[in-house]
Order: sequence, then structure tokens, then C-alpha cells
Amino acid sequence: MAEGANKDLVKTDANSPNHNSPYYLHPSDYPRQMHVNDALTDNNYLDWVQEMENFLFAKNKIGFIDGTIKRPESDDANYMAWMRCDAMIKGWLTTAMEKEIRGSVKYANSASEIWKDLKERFGKESAPRAYELKQAISNTRQEGMTISAYYTKLRGLWDEMQSFLPAPVCKCNGCTCGIGKSLRELKEKEHLYEFLMGLDGEFSIIRTQILATKPIPSLRNAYHLVAEDEQQRSIAGVKKPVNETMAFQASAKRGGSPNKVGQKKNKGHCDHCGRDGHTRDGCFKIVATQNGGT
Repeated sequence: MAEGANKDLVKTDANSPNHNSPYYLHPSDYPRQMHVNDALTDNNYLDWVQEMENFLFAKNKIGFIDGTIKRPESDDANYMAWMRCDAMIKGWLTTAMEKEIRGSVKYANSASEIWKDLKERFGKESAPRAYELKQAISNTRQEGMTISAYYTKLRGLWDEMQSFLPAPVCKCNGCTCGIGKSLRELKEKEHLYEFLMGLDGEFSIIRTQILATKPIPSLRNAYHLVAEDEQQRSIAGVKKPVNETMAFQASAKRGGSPNKVGQKKNKGHCDHCGRDGHTRDGCFKIVATQNGGT
């Protein structure tokens, strides 16, 4: 931003503050506020910086950390407004850090200086972490998780990998060469194959159908197809125990057990009369003959 441009950022008076100005501070703002889910540690910089950037953007203060809103000269009308905002942002940043990290930046002269220092320390590309993420993606399997939980787990790994190894972006003006689009399509196909590869065996049919579709569906559409298949399986799975319960109740009324419903009890075979259902000892013809002969 050109020198002196800060003068156009705020046109306020005491009675009518400009809420759209980056210099505006709400009466409820104070430095010792925690605006992210977790304090910054040595291991969570990527998540932390994303949350903090979102917060500062929503508060219209992103220019103070990226250096686009520079410190005015001390005789500038906006000097004190800038100093107040910068002090507030420094408080927000340091409150959202572990004590050890906070101690290393407490003498910084501005919020942008703190931001730059953190980026240099924690934001460098980490080859071991990128390798670890790539391995985790390759080894991630559904293993009984719901489709939603499995996809969410993969999505988190993909997003973190993207922060370490951003996809190349075509920089030609207007991107008429189509390289940018092709790169995005290749990355989405890679994610689609990784998603399908980790599905449990029960989804082998829907997986084959997706791979056989021409053109192959997008990752989003493939996810919905698999989720619908999961829902149908869930509905079918609910009906089965109901039928088994009904069979058990029907069997109990007949005095049998579910395993014996419709089965005929085998009581032997009579070698005298040739009929089934009894043995020679209980044959009616022999008994009748013996009684008649008495």
C-alpha cells in the first residue's frame, strides 16, 4: 500500500464510528481474548494459523498482520487508532499461544512482526511431515467406520497435505491454456481413487460400478453414491432381526424353537411294517397281534 494511503482507511468522529474501517474496535473487544479452539504449540501451527486468519479476516484486521496496513507516521491523524488496533491484535495473538512461545515474541514491535516470526519458525515445509501424511493417506482404511467418518478422516489428511505441498497453479493471465483445470482434475481423481481403495469389502460392488462409469464421477458424487449404498444396507440390516424375532415368537407359540420350525422330528423306522415314525418295539401291528393272542 502506498505511503499515505492509510489516511483513506478511516473517516470517523467520536459520535459516528465507521464500522467498516479496519481501525474500528468493538466495545466488547479486549486483548486477553481467546479466539481459536486451541493455543499454538510446536505441533499445530497449520490449524492454528488457519483459524486465526479466519478470525482476523472476519474482524477486518488481516491487513495488520500481512503488512498491507502500515504504521502511520506519529503526526498522522490515524496513528493512535493504528497503535490501538495493533496492540489489540498482539494481545489476541499472544493469548492464543503456549507460555514458552509467548515468551519468545513478547518484545515484538508489531503484530505483523509476530506473525512473520511464527511463519518462519513453524510454517516451513516439513519433508518428514509430508512423507508421514502421504503414508497415512495410503494406509487409511474404512475398517468399520461409517462412510461419513471415513471420508472426514481422509479429508483432514488431504487438507493438511495441501498446506504442505500446494498443487501447482497456472499463472497465465485468464488461464486460457487449461493447465490449472487439468491439475485440479488430476488431484481430485487421485483423491477419488484413495477414497475407493480404502472402502470395506461390502462396498466392492458399488466401487466397481463407480470405476466402470464413463466419465468417472467426481469425488463428491462418488461419496454420495457410496453413502446411499450404506444407507440401503442399514435399512436392510434393520429388517433382518425383526423377521428373526417374529419367527422366534411363532415358534414359541407352537412349543418349538426357531431352529426347529418346519422341521419334522425323526422318531425312527420300523423294520416290521416298513413305516417311519416309530420302531419295531412300538409297532402297532406287533402290539395288536400280541394282544389278540393273549
